[in-house]
Amino acid sequence: MPRVRRGLSVSTLTLVILFGAGGTGLAAPPPPPNPSDSDIQAGKADANAKAGEVGRLTNQLAQAEQKLTQLQDDVELKQEQANKALVDLQIAQDDAAQAENDAKAARTEADAAASAIEQARADLKTFAAASFQQGSTVGSLSAYLSADSPKDMLARAQLLDAVGGDRLNALDRLQQAQTEKSNKDAAARKAAEIAQQKQDAARRAKNSADAAQTTAERAQDGQAAQNSQLEKNKTDVEQQLYAAQAKVSGLQGQRQRYQDWLAQKQREDEERARQAALAAAAAAAAAGGGRPSGGPAPSAPAGSSIEAVIARAMSTLGMPYAWGGGNASGATRGIRDGGIADRYGDYNKIGFDCSGLMIYAFAGVRSLPHYSGYQYSSGRQVPLSQMRRGDLLFWGGPGGIHHVALYLGGGQMVEAPQSGLRVRVAPVRYGGIMPYATRLVG
Repeated sequence: MPRVRRGLSVSTLTLVILFGAGGTGLAAPPPPPNPSDSDIQAGKADANAKAGEVGRLTNQLAQAEQKLTQLQDDVELKQEQANKALVDLQIAQDDAAQAENDAKAARTEADAAASAIEQARADLKTFAAASFQQGSTVGSLSAYLSADSPKDMLARAQLLDAVGGDRLNALDRLQQAQTEKSNKDAAARKAAEIAQQKQDAARRAKNSADAAQTTAERAQDGQAAQNSQLEKNKTDVEQQLYAAQAKVSGLQGQRQRYQDWLAQKQREDEERARQAALAAAAAAAAAGGGRPSGGPAPSAPAGSSIEAVIARAMSTLGMPYAWGGGNASGATRGIRDGGIADRYGDYNKIGFDCSGLMIYAFAGVRSLPHYSGYQYSSGRQVPLSQMRRGDLLFWGGPGGIHHVALYLGGGQMVEAPQSGLRVRVAPVRYGGIMPYATRLVG
């Protein structure tokens, strides 16, 4: 009996050393921080408020950009109207100059006609005076009595009458010409006056058009400044949103680590209980001459949560977009596409494209192909009305799917948008979105 007891003591001690040492080696570390539900809810409320503010500013900015476009169109219209007024002014100036030249020419002609009439009148007076002095005035007695014969007298009478009549007729024609040229002068002066009025009106129209253009340009500049301020405000709130979302992700990550710690502690407790049972069975077997029976298999490790997926995606914020970039380990160098991506130098950048970002985010859950079209059919598809945090959203059309993003909830998503941009959180865009979201977890 004493030998048996000594044997049992040795066997039991050996089992305790073997199993007890293993149990001590599996001891869990101290518990990590466990944020309260109220802390997480407060963080979510703050993030949702910031998301709402981003949405409000996005709408304001969209309206402001539409107004700026209208003002730009108005500026272009005012510029064309100013061009028209300038052309009209030039035409009016040319017409006024021509009318003034015509008036000057008509006035010169009228003055010349008046001078000719005065000269003709002077000549007629001189002729009449000379005829009277010579006694040859038409109708005078001496003009007829000095004739040598009746025939000579008749000839002289006809000659004097013809000369005097011709001078009188010339004077009548000159007076008629003066009347016509005076009328022409008056018409030309009236035309010049009207042309000057048109020129003045065109000048006023030009000044008005210039003033309208200046006003439109100032309105455009003012709206552009307002847009810049709105854009700055939106960027500031977006940064606050990112910080709030990161805080929520951090709190949720702490909660997840605490839950993982609890699960690990539970597994270790179960392992200790199993080892104790094995030790007891071994002791009983040693006492009965048998062998210890095998215990239950170790429990499976805890599965990855969607919050871990989101935390991985959020950790890439600010990384460059690189077409073809990203794998399960993180950002990689982009590849050439022979088009837009090459123009942005994606092949020289370390970053993610849209589907590469999803590969990295879900690396702890499952392997995904590097093509958004295949990712669309990689899980359970749910209507957009039922989408929830952690679902994949897709955009495309008849030609196929061209973009994917990770839904964060609250109308927000994280995405690698396009060449030239960076990984970001943005409001969900519903234009061109596919009718179903893809759920890979849960």
